Amino acid sequence: MAERNKEEALWYVVHTYSGYENKVKQTLDMIVENRGLQDYIQEVLVPTEDVVEIKDGKRKTHERKVYPGYILVKLVLTDEIWYIVRNTRGVTGFVGSSPTNPVPLTDEELMIIGLESNWEPIVDYGVGDSVKIIHGPLDGFVGTVEEINAEKKKLVVSVSMFGRETPVELELTQVLRI
Repeated sequence: MAERNKEEALWYVVHTYSGYENKVKQTLDMIVENRGLQDYIQEVLVPTEDVVEIKDGKRKTHERKVYPGYILVKLVLTDEIWYIVRNTRGVTGFVGSSPTNPVPLTDEELMIIGLESNWEPIVDYGVGDSVKIIHGPLDGFVGTVEEINAEKKKLVVSVSMFGRETPVELELTQVLRI
């Protein structure tokens, strides 16, 4: 295979059988290692989050898949790479408009799921404006913007909890202007 520029690699969503996400990741990592495809398949992720559970008075933390049945793959899409990924055991296909034409994630989608991107969210609110939290543990809460950090793509919102105003740091994508 000819050498490719690493900038051409984009993130794609691959659909797997439910419960096979880690197995597919291991298999793809092994294929990349054995065939020397590091420039083509650069990263394979199974997005997870830590979940705290209290059972029998004991606090337990365990990992949960954020998108069951899906993995994220950063790759340079060629016919050969498409064939390798598509025919990996446990893979049902790429997410896209057609089975043979996968669609890469947009910068906005990458930002929302927490991967690197150059996307800049549209901030139509300022300090002192009321916003509604639309994602995360405080989903549905309403608060007042106290500060905005455009570089880190974060803001601080003052939310009323238990009768007290509490400052909460959020991503810019987690709120909407009211």
